[in-house]
Amino acid sequence: MTTRAEGGREGRLAREYMGRVTSLMERILDEEDEPLRRAALAVADAVAEDRLVYVFGPGGHSAMSSEEVFFRAGGLVAVSPLLDTGVMLVGGAVRSTAIERTPGYAKAVLDDFGVGDGDLLVIVNAYGINACTIDAALLSKERGTRTIAVTSRSLQAELPQGHPSRHPSGKNLADIADIVVDCKVPMGDALLTVPGVRQAVGPSSSYLNALALNLIMLGAVEELARRGIDPAIWQSANSPGGDEANAAHVERYRGRVKRL
Repeated sequence: MTTRAEGGREGRLAREYMGRVTSLMERILDEEDEPLRRAALAVADAVAEDRLVYVFGPGGHSAMSSEEVFFRAGGLVAVSPLLDTGVMLVGGAVRSTAIERTPGYAKAVLDDFGVGDGDLLVIVNAYGINACTIDAALLSKERGTRTIAVTSRSLQAELPQGHPSRHPSGKNLADIADIVVDCKVPMGDALLTVPGVRQAVGPSSSYLNALALNLIMLGAVEELARRGIDPAIWQSANSPGGDEANAAHVERYRGRVKRL
């Protein structure tokens, strides 16, 4: 689903890109209201019970989503990202692709971060088919961990069963998770074609995943406030009083949040 951007006046390609991205964002708002509400309630429940909200983006740029809501100005303090260098680009791009396709690897990650019974795990992966993603979801069910998926249903439906990225079971993340928020990422991720360039350009998944995650977190904060709970929120360390405000959060959560 790419849109051809013809040449012409300056800025046309940029505007085309912006229009396509915002159109997909609006679809998330219009079409995912109910799953976003359910996901927000699940996050609010975890925070109200003084539990952590674990976030895992297994592979490549999906890992950026874990960082997006962690130690984030205006974000919930009780977020623990499963930042594992094996599936992150910082450990090697080609290597991360190979590891995210390796059955069994997710168990080591979940064990390392202590994700277990009664916990909440948000799994962010647009394609939602690779071994690490599916194993994380299946293991969570076995352990009694509730799951929220931020993923693209259309991608999982379009990819053939024999695709090399698929988990050996052929399962889709959207079919396993307890709550599914469709991030609307189209096949190939990129949104535009440029005359003379064979490959589509203008990726979308980072924007769409970030929006979906932040909508969940915003909804959770709103729900907590409705219950009379003022949750711990990070302040920008670069704003006046930021270090002082955050120091109390660090003292409380250091030792609980592994990457803090």
